[in-house]
Amino acid sequence: MALIHLCAVFALLLSANTVAAVDQPRREIRFAIAAQFPPFQSRNPQGQLVGLNIELGNALCLQLNARCTWVDQVLAENFKALEALQFDAIMGIAPTPKRRRWVSFTDNLYPFTTRLVALKNSGLTPTARSLKGKRVGVLLGSNREAFARSKWAPKGVIVESFWLNDELVRSLVAGEIDATLQGTVEIRDALLDTDTGQDFDFAGPAVSAELLGDGVAIALRKPDTALRNELNHALEQLMQNGEYQRIVQPYRLEIP
Repeated sequence: MALIHLCAVFALLLSANTVAAVDQPRREIRFAIAAQFPPFQSRNPQGQLVGLNIELGNALCLQLNARCTWVDQVLAENFKALEALQFDAIMGIAPTPKRRRWVSFTDNLYPFTTRLVALKNSGLTPTARSLKGKRVGVLLGSNREAFARSKWAPKGVIVESFWLNDELVRSLVAGEIDATLQGTVEIRDALLDTDTGQDFDFAGPAVSAELLGDGVAIALRKPDTALRNELNHALEQLMQNGEYQRIVQPYRLEIP
């Protein structure tokens, strides 16, 4: 009888340990970012990571009771490093059909719109016909670069790529390029909301295309469905408890 009782206790302990292992919170999430795109992700003068994507990533980790580790990359779209397990996810990247061939994505963290920016009264619009012969600046490796080179360059638009937004803005202000194709939030921060940008404005309507995407999400390895589901659930919880709205409100996201 004592042996039966001992076996029952052992079985209960084993069952409890199994449940605990299943329910054990994730200890760490390693997010890759390219910290050179304010106001989404950059470093402040003290070298600390700041920006919308950083705030959202930290909030997601907190919701999941996990530690956030940030892996700074030269290029955000480093899918080979993701596959090599150098990090768990890439924070703040637009889901597009091309990218979905390599990775899976969480639900969108937030929407974004793409706009052409030029001198006020330039008369330019975001069409190949209007921009033929004009020089349009884009960020190297961005969706806007892929779109401009695919849709506009073959029709006579001169597409010039820049490593950093600061370099691109300086060229636009100096008249070395005629326009830039950008996300609304980043170009406001880099130019339109500054004293230097008072002579510039959005030119024509927003640009919508499959190559551009319409939002920003987190990219993961395709087999990592558990992590994707956890992040989606955490994002939903942040929206329900109001923390999401508190984080994104200062960034003035433009809803399409």
